[in-house]
Amino acid sequence: MTPEEEKQVRSRQKSRALVTGLLLAALVVLFYAITIAKMGGGR
Repeated sequence: MTPEEEKQVRSRQKSRALVTGLLLAALVVLFYAITIAKMGGGR
């Protein structure tokens, strides 16, 4: 693999990791909000 191709692959991996991390964070926030609402905090 040429250095240019390696750079493209690394770039794709980095962006995929970023998207995965953001999705995970969004799920955590969603579950937290649902838990607070179920406990009666969202009056």
